[in-house]
Amino acid sequence: MSIAPRKTQPTEVLVVLPTYNEHENVERVVGAVRKLGHDVMIVDDSSPDGTGEIANQLAAADSGVRVLHRPSKLGLGSAYKDAFRLGLEDGSQLFVEMDADGSHRPQDLQPIVDAARKSGGLALGSRYIPGGSIEGWPKRRWLLSWGANIYCRLLLQVPTRDTTSGYRCYTRDLLAHIGLDEVRSQGYSFQIEMVYRARRLGYKVVEVPIKFEDRVAGASKVSENEVRRALMTVLRLSLGRWRR
Repeated sequence: MSIAPRKTQPTEVLVVLPTYNEHENVERVVGAVRKLGHDVMIVDDSSPDGTGEIANQLAAADSGVRVLHRPSKLGLGSAYKDAFRLGLEDGSQLFVEMDADGSHRPQDLQPIVDAARKSGGLALGSRYIPGGSIEGWPKRRWLLSWGANIYCRLLLQVPTRDTTSGYRCYTRDLLAHIGLDEVRSQGYSFQIEMVYRARRLGYKVVEVPIKFEDRVAGASKVSENEVRRALMTVLRLSLGRWRR
């Protein structure tokens, strides 16, 4: 892994954007976040489409953008953990997970950040509470996501409506205590495990309604294998809960 040293003092909020083949979207998303005044860390897993080179250009032109280059596609969960560790070392106070494909609207970012700051724990951008919505998904994908969240609520006994949401904000205190080295999930199931661990530690998990818009360029990275691994993660966490 490689990342250039900081040139400026960190802002309060660090927005982490994992990328793999997002050359069509990354510049637009970074620009929208920077207009809000937040730092950005792009985590690129050696995208063969040139995303890493575009990220380098953005960082060269703006000291509020940094790029963490990783040698291969190592998984969404590990991308966030690597970025969170660097952000904690730098002194960032609020840590945002945001997709680089444009499906997470920048206008929803500040309400999520404000909710995390107020709660002291974790704020989720939720598609499944009043005011939340999804645009552009086929019915099959919506049913899969909706069913997965019901599965999480039943097995993990958490009231969260959108445990799988990838648009969220953690406080520094939560990340410092959650035990990142102990989080086993490396793919999209990372989202589920982080919500479960936050609740188990007694931190507040609040949901903020968002409008999720399906990507307009590029291809989704969610595979059937990722879904199966997420279901197994929920089962593992549930069995661990009963053993305790």
